Amino acid sequence: MTDVYADGAGAGAGADGEGDGGGAGAEAGEIRRFWEALGLPGLVDVHTHFMPERVLRKVWEYFDALGPLTGGMEWPIRYREEEAERAALLREFGVRAFTAMLYPHKPGMARWLNGWAVDFARRTPDCLHTATLFPEPGVETCVREAVEAGARVFKAHVQVGAYDPADELLDRAWGLLAEAGVPVVIHCGSGPTPGKHTGPEPIARVLARHPRLRLIVAHMGMPEYEEFLGLAERYGEVRLDTTMAFTDFTERFMPFPRRALPRLTTLADRVLLGSDFPNIPYPYLHQLHALERLDLGEEWLRGVCHDNAAELFGL
Repeated sequence: MTDVYADGAGAGAGADGEGDGGGAGAEAGEIRRFWEALGLPGLVDVHTHFMPERVLRKVWEYFDALGPLTGGMEWPIRYREEEAERAALLREFGVRAFTAMLYPHKPGMARWLNGWAVDFARRTPDCLHTATLFPEPGVETCVREAVEAGARVFKAHVQVGAYDPADELLDRAWGLLAEAGVPVVIHCGSGPTPGKHTGPEPIARVLARHPRLRLIVAHMGMPEYEEFLGLAERYGEVRLDTTMAFTDFTERFMPFPRRALPRLTTLADRVLLGSDFPNIPYPYLHQLHALERLDLGEEWLRGVCHDNAAELFGL
């Protein structure tokens, strides 16, 4: 959801009923107690944002201005620190591996962003080397270069990019990623505001052509939760990330249907922790508490918070 971002009070009062309680250090202690109680070695977060600083600043400015892709909602960016501080904070939380979700909104950006991502991955070994793509001439070559450079996960943003994921320009790129087994975190649901090509239907067309493509549907596909759960039930390589789902913030306007909770247990090995850090309007801890209060059991929580992603990425 905060794949197009906002500003605000970073270190101010807590949100969604969870106060700072002494700041980031106190929150880090609570987060560590959470995963230690589950017997985990830490967390794996498949949906965190790192990108060139000038790009990230523009994204934050877009949120400050309440741009239309945010649905006109205000949410202050909780963790508006410099790049090194943000990475250090994730480590303090006990996040063993995270991603650099970056994405182009126009032709000509993807190769440049991928070049930045190579350097970021080199200097940030606990970040899963992330790459991106855009439907433009040469996209297959761009994707191949990124895979050969060591990309372990891709990010695709249908809403911001305003493109059809089933565009023929992308077909060979999807096939390359399916063959390589490289997962793709894709924002394709219609939240917080729908785009021309968001929703399950375009993704269903992609999967019909590439059934082995390892798609990770961002934000649980909100608000089309049940439709994207259906795609995961149909295609064994489709997964969903929890980014902003189930939180007090999101439940106010795109609630997850309670009737679908049993389907989350059926897909227990294909739900992955995502947070949208740093661009969230509440403490990182709140996402974990939101998952815990679903009351789907400790085994389910262990899989979501660590084990599923650790297996997927060979951690």
